[in-house]
Amino acid sequence: MVARLAKEEIAPLVRKMEKEGRIDDGVFRKLFENGLMGIEIPAEYGGAECNFMSTVLTIEEIAKVDAAVSVSVDIQNTLINSLILKVGSEEQKRKYLPRLAQNSVGSFCLSESNAGSDAFSLKTEAKKDGAEYVINGAKMWISNSDVAQVFVVFANANPSAGYRGITTFLVDRDTPGLTIAKPEDKMGMKASGTCMVHFDNVRVPEENLLGKFGYGYKYAAGFLNEGRIGIGAQMIGIAQGCLDATIPYTLERKQFGKDIFSFQSLQHQIAQAITELECARLLVYNAARLVEAKEDVMKESAMAKLVASETACRITAKCIDFMGGVGFTTDFPQEKYFRDCKIGTIYEGTSNIQLSTIAKCIRKQYS
Repeated sequence: MVARLAKEEIAPLVRKMEKEGRIDDGVFRKLFENGLMGIEIPAEYGGAECNFMSTVLTIEEIAKVDAAVSVSVDIQNTLINSLILKVGSEEQKRKYLPRLAQNSVGSFCLSESNAGSDAFSLKTEAKKDGAEYVINGAKMWISNSDVAQVFVVFANANPSAGYRGITTFLVDRDTPGLTIAKPEDKMGMKASGTCMVHFDNVRVPEENLLGKFGYGYKYAAGFLNEGRIGIGAQMIGIAQGCLDATIPYTLERKQFGKDIFSFQSLQHQIAQAITELECARLLVYNAARLVEAKEDVMKESAMAKLVASETACRITAKCIDFMGGVGFTTDFPQEKYFRDCKIGTIYEGTSNIQLSTIAKCIRKQYS
């Protein structure tokens, strides 16, 4: 169903969305109508009540056609919905989950100008004032923020405690003092809006505190593990989509009297790419399996994201080589796949951060 939706409803709009720098409203409508923005949300809250592997497969299938759309599906399911489902109060679930499953996009507000890889050095503060918290600060590189109606915001409600004061809040888009800057002009993922989000005396009731006070740093670290598996799924989708668009060309393109796929040098490169992609896919699927088994996936999610993103960069670059001169033009999709995948080695933890995380897990294992 997802593959058919991507091919029939999303693919015809990819160039238009890329040019306009925004996801078409009709695409969002189709995503909601087919349950793809609330995949793991229980039916009682209006969701599709599927499992995490379904989320991973959905992200992968959509990324084969347009990675920018897959970003929205990924963030909505692996970060926003998941966090509310697992730590939200019953009142918060009943208020927000039906909206997120049926008509409202969510946005995850963690990164700041000085809090990227060092996510816990964030400066946004939330001060208690009676029965409300007053949030002041700015977030940067916030995906979905151009269209989001619900924001999950990380702010320090007790700066004297350092990162242990970081607390999570649910903030509605129409809350006074919340403003969204214009989208960044990015190298790739152009239809996915990435903006700065400003909080100027934004007042939220204390019942909008999500989870436990001071547990924001734990939620950010823990739930980003699932998010990284989602990024891995995006990356294998991009690589597969690029190969699917490239290999048929190598079977049709004639040089020296035969199709270029017949040349052993090209056969070996394609075989290598397919094999590397399958390795990355198995890492992603295994990490997803462990999530469903409720195992600790810190190491496995870091490995999945690391290998999938680096593999996607190599494969999409190779596909441009396989295409020759036409691969360097915007008439063919390879250059878009190439541009779109680069962010995979950066967001939700750079490749170096993933390596450090893996090393940390290894040290713990052998200590």
